[in-house]
Amino acid sequence: MPILFIFFGLRFMFFSNDHEPIHVHVVKGKGGIKENAKFSILPEIKLIENNGLKSNELKLAEAIIEENAEIIAEKWNEYFNK
Repeated sequence: MPILFIFFGLRFMFFSNDHEPIHVHVVKGKGGIKENAKFSILPEIKLIENNGLKSNELKLAEAIIEENAEIIAEKWNEYFNK
């Protein structure tokens, strides 16, 4: 599970068996993946799924993703050899 960033207790990551379209998982806390969300990156940043993150955490995650969308897409392509 490649972790891209950790900001304010939110981990931004890919799963090693992920699939297209390019997306990022946002996980809160340590240990098991209890509270998480998934955002698509391309063609636009969009919340795909939310499992327990609060609205303020989702807004923060989306802002961080918007600021780092190019880096996320670059790391995705690097990791998955695209």
